[in-house]
Amino acid sequence: MKKNASEHKIYYSIIALVMLIFFVISFITNILNSIIVDVKTSFDLSLTLTGLLPFSFFIAYGVMSIPAGFLSEKYSNKTLLSISLFVMMIASLLFVVFPGYAVFSVTLFSLGCCMAVLQVVINPMLRVAGGEEHFAFNSVLAQVVFGLASFTSPYLYQNIAGKNIDKNSIAHTLRGLVPENLPWVSLYVVFSLISFALLLVVLLTKYPDFEKNEDEKAGDSNSYWSLLKNKWTLLFFISIFCYTGIEQGIGNWISQFLKQYHGFDEKIVGADTVAYFWAMLTVGCLLGLVLLKIMDSRKLLIIASIAAITTLLFALNGSAKVALICFPMVGFFISVMWSIIFSLALNSVSSHHGSLSGILCTGIAGAAVIPFIIGWIGELTTLKTGLYFLLIPMVFVLSIGFWASPLVNNKTISLKKSDS
Repeated sequence: MKKNASEHKIYYSIIALVMLIFFVISFITNILNSIIVDVKTSFDLSLTLTGLLPFSFFIAYGVMSIPAGFLSEKYSNKTLLSISLFVMMIASLLFVVFPGYAVFSVTLFSLGCCMAVLQVVINPMLRVAGGEEHFAFNSVLAQVVFGLASFTSPYLYQNIAGKNIDKNSIAHTLRGLVPENLPWVSLYVVFSLISFALLLVVLLTKYPDFEKNEDEKAGDSNSYWSLLKNKWTLLFFISIFCYTGIEQGIGNWISQFLKQYHGFDEKIVGADTVAYFWAMLTVGCLLGLVLLKIMDSRKLLIIASIAAITTLLFALNGSAKVALICFPMVGFFISVMWSIIFSLALNSVSSHHGSLSGILCTGIAGAAVIPFIIGWIGELTTLKTGLYFLLIPMVFVLSIGFWASPLVNNKTISLKKSDS
């Protein structure tokens, strides 16, 4: 994308497309938070095997993100977006036709690879289309969209996999396409239709005639080695690894925790609490949009991290009522972490942002590893003990506020009156 030093043109149509893609990514990705208990029951899985499902999805980010960076140099954004959405459609249909644990794992891995390509493509698109000085703000706005999608997806699960379904409803028709004892599989029929619809949008969107600056290109292998020698790259890679592990570690195990320790039904209270978790993440993002305009992002990250640690401890050790309140509140406090970390990372190096985006998106593999570790520890001891593991990545995210030193700070508005 070619930028002019004196004229920072904002491409609103591209920003809108990026937001729509973020919505679809979240809608499909985080449905796993709601259906995880149902999947465990349907396939009679242990906690460890259950943890392998999000592992299958998010480990794809570790496999595909850097190759996606190279692909972004060879092919246009439109081409990569189109191919990814087409594969998502086929992968979803594959599981509908052959519903089983092994096929589900393959489907999740395929979807994860596509999501990795989408993330690598759209993050630099958003940074340049909206202006680098507004990237923290626009990235939080993307998180708002992300959270809204994650909030609505559990209700789709309830309406399709619930017990009292109207025989004349679309949900009943969708359930007729899958085995009677696996009603939640019909969600992937919906995902294939969503992928197809977004594919049409991508194909019909008019893209501005621009080229990437050198600092936006993924670059060759030398650019990656150069970045990997930079301490900031490694620190922010770990940061993304930790954040995604926190987000999915909580989201994936909320329903199981509430069922195991407080006896709540996963299709009703469990799904509702997961929805509230993402709803509060969305509300937190909206507040974050305001706070990022009046305070340094590092200070905001410190405050949010301390609050998230505190509410997680209350959720794990409090009563059922406290857990129902505090799990969503954790979502509220972690809401600004992703956007702040990603913007601090891209604004901490002067070049090769395309390559850096690929490295950072590889860190999304943390969403595979940390939930799996929680399940593994839970298998050996208790699920509550496994969830205590989240304190480690949370403390690391807290530390970012003290050591980050970006070249470009987030743009803020002074609340003090200037001297006349």
